[in-house]
Amino acid sequence: MTQSPTPHCGLVAVVGAPNAGKSTLVNALVGQKVAIVSPKAQTTRVRLMGIAIEGETQLLLVDTPGIFDPKRRFDRAMVTAAWEGAEGADAIAFVVDAKSGLPEKVTVIAERLASRKEPKLLILNKVDLADKPRLLTHAERLNALLPFDETFFVSATTGDGIAELKTALTKRMPEGPWHFPADQVSDASERMLAAEVTREQIFLQLHAELPYASAVETEQYIERPDGSVELHQQILVERDTQRAIVLGKGGSRIKEIGARARAELSRVMGVPVHLYLHVKVKPGWDDDRTLNNDMGLDWVD
Repeated sequence: MTQSPTPHCGLVAVVGAPNAGKSTLVNALVGQKVAIVSPKAQTTRVRLMGIAIEGETQLLLVDTPGIFDPKRRFDRAMVTAAWEGAEGADAIAFVVDAKSGLPEKVTVIAERLASRKEPKLLILNKVDLADKPRLLTHAERLNALLPFDETFFVSATTGDGIAELKTALTKRMPEGPWHFPADQVSDASERMLAAEVTREQIFLQLHAELPYASAVETEQYIERPDGSVELHQQILVERDTQRAIVLGKGGSRIKEIGARARAELSRVMGVPVHLYLHVKVKPGWDDDRTLNNDMGLDWVD
């Protein structure tokens, strides 16, 4: 009788500076969208786990918020979430935007990672956009700061190098049972996923008009008898002027946000979605303990 292969399962912490492409990388490794993506830094606010399968191995990929110099309590909670996401990991994937060079924020993270005992992999991302002769220079400089176990050159957008990276991560995972069913791709609740998709559309459509001044709460998640889902969400902003920006002239902007979020949610969830949005002015929403906890962030004093 042929012996069945032994399952493996492990945790990979995906860390890096804001806008390094961590969420795009997690989506590429999973093979579908589990984390929201936008060109703006700090799009990811909470620890979100993507679940990838390679043979008999289940990779638990923790997509962490970008690590930056925090100013507000909310910012400190995001940075704390990023470092906590690396606790107890079987491997740390340090993602660097290869086209942007090596600013101080990147070298500071590398220096802090040097004290950690977990295996560390350097992922130079966006190689399709980077200055090719400088790639090896970046790799050499970072490995001089911190000798990484392995270095990879990838493009999470085009898929270059992703298969090789996934294989390397798989080989590092310990023997053990899978933590999630084979068809599950994320640990995010449907409410959280819905709120994140709407927030992604706010980021994509409002550009610099509303930087980091909004949040989305899913107030109701209703499964209808016909199999569709009804969602009621509120978009939180800090001032009346921001509410006007989200609404747009004659409500045109929020209609567009809702239409695109609805289409994306229907695609991700695989069922028709009925989305109802309203905008609420809530000064200091980012300093609200309950809201921070609902978003998956720990309260940081």
